[in-house]
Amino acid sequence: MKTILIMRHAKSSWSSDALTDHDRPLNSRGKNDAPRMGALLKEIDLVPDLIVTSTAARARSTADLVAEYCDYEGELLATRLFYHAGVEEYLDGLQAVPEVNPVVMIVGHNPGMAELVEHLTGEPELMTTGNIAVVRLDVARWIDVNEETEGQLVRIWRPKEL
Repeated sequence: MKTILIMRHAKSSWSSDALTDHDRPLNSRGKNDAPRMGALLKEIDLVPDLIVTSTAARARSTADLVAEYCDYEGELLATRLFYHAGVEEYLDGLQAVPEVNPVVMIVGHNPGMAELVEHLTGEPELMTTGNIAVVRLDVARWIDVNEETEGQLVRIWRPKEL
């Protein structure tokens, strides 16, 4: 059994036209929500064993803040593969996860995050900024995750509901 915490990056800023999409930072709400989500993971004892994030500034900042506030002790892995990724890229990324990590958090972007949740669980879910979906997969090894893998949606947390 493997567990994925699927997190859409926290709310980002659109205040500068000079920045590329990849370089957009979090706005004040995002900087507030990401630590709250990290604290929640710590409180419910669901600290990931590994965090893999998109290289985009808003996703990396979200992952950094979540990691800090949930007392994550590992190294953050950043991959360009997760920047505006679709289901296939997320599944490819999960297949590369070392087996010593039963609980993995991935931080990325929509529409890919919502598509991944629906693909794995069959349940369409709105993944607004800062949301974390917990999905359990009935696989023994990450390499076994593929297009046919089915999971169970355990819970979705939304910052506005905390």
